[in-house]
Amino acid sequence: MRFVATLRAALRTCSEPQQIERLLASLSPSEIDALRDDWPTWARPDQLPPDSDWTTWLLLGGRGAGKTRAGAEWVKALALGRLPAAPEAIGRIALVGETYADVRDVMIEGVSGLLSVHRRVDRPSWRSSLRRLEWSNGAIAQVFSSEDPESLRGPQFGAAWADEIAKWRHAEECWDMLQFGLRLGDHPRQMATTTPRPIPLLRRLLSEPGTVVTRASTKANAFNLAPRFLDAVVGRYNGTRLGRQELDGEMIDDRQDALFRRDEIERMRVDKAPPSKRIVVAVDPPATSGRTADACGIVAVGLADDGIGYVLADMSVQGARPTEWAARAIGLYTSLQADCLIAEVNQGGDMVAAIINEVDASVPVKSVRATRGKFIRAEPVAALYQQGRVRHAGAFAALEDELCDFGPDGLSSGRSPDRLDALVWAVTALMLERRGSPKVRRV
Repeated sequence: MRFVATLRAALRTCSEPQQIERLLASLSPSEIDALRDDWPTWARPDQLPPDSDWTTWLLLGGRGAGKTRAGAEWVKALALGRLPAAPEAIGRIALVGETYADVRDVMIEGVSGLLSVHRRVDRPSWRSSLRRLEWSNGAIAQVFSSEDPESLRGPQFGAAWADEIAKWRHAEECWDMLQFGLRLGDHPRQMATTTPRPIPLLRRLLSEPGTVVTRASTKANAFNLAPRFLDAVVGRYNGTRLGRQELDGEMIDDRQDALFRRDEIERMRVDKAPPSKRIVVAVDPPATSGRTADACGIVAVGLADDGIGYVLADMSVQGARPTEWAARAIGLYTSLQADCLIAEVNQGGDMVAAIINEVDASVPVKSVRATRGKFIRAEPVAALYQQGRVRHAGAFAALEDELCDFGPDGLSSGRSPDRLDALVWAVTALMLERRGSPKVRRV
């Protein structure tokens, strides 16, 4: 490693591309391989562990900012005992993601995941059936999901990597259980990588004295991103409220004029809904199809015996063809044993019901037609939230972001509030239909 450190220092003294090319041309294949494997040579400062004394390293970044690569390289350095992450190998590490699938697909098998950042000689074995990675030196990384906080009860670790904590289903409970398990070694540490959202857990971590924060924007990683993504996404949202959160990694508070409040949603959230006497799945179809089209809002809401409405699922999808979003909505209807499927027909008229009927003619479909603006239609539903009569059974990050960014002029991004629309139709049909809200007619 002393050789690599010398090369790293030599590269940093090169002021011209030609000097770098000459230096690299003078290296042997094994030296090139060793240099390529040296993350501090290539990482940006925000992707390297802070020098100060910390317990939690919170890396807040935009989409595609290199958060996953930073997390994977940090865990790799811990497991192999490499500086500056660790002077000696950490034997037990926790990997926690939103779901088990996210840990597998992003943190482990992803293009910037743990298997990708290792050289073949150092690469750990992925034991998917046991949900753990095993290094040849005996280090082990175990996989956990935010959907199952109790699985963290018992195991103990010397370090942990928590990814996308702002999207975790049981964020507070899962994080707290992880803290009890960080009890090995002289200085247990954890790294949390996420695109920020103003959730209570993130606010708490930012205020804790043991937290050190680094920030990374999408633009900082432009060299590794597709030009089309930079033009279509970064160009479109740059400077907007949504862009500041999703691209610049800023913590954006709720809009002052937002119709829904995040603190109200958090206060009334439950882990599981009671049995429902009625369940509806509402669909807000996009006017067009393709990758750049609006999302198809698909939201399920149940009504319990006590008159409380519970948001059960958000299966909204972007860029799907009509038969695809119809199949997705019908799948949700079937899995929840819902009473009916509600579809807004302003955009497609009776064609919407025809598409659903084509996929499964046995599904009862009701059509609704908007005669008033979105804000006016959403106001009675927001009033139910304020009264504590609508509660979320779990966390629905994308839906909640949309609700808390919806004001009199719509979303700050200018996009269509498709998830919100589907929610409004579902709650209206279950709880407001008899009180003068838009009539629902059977197709």
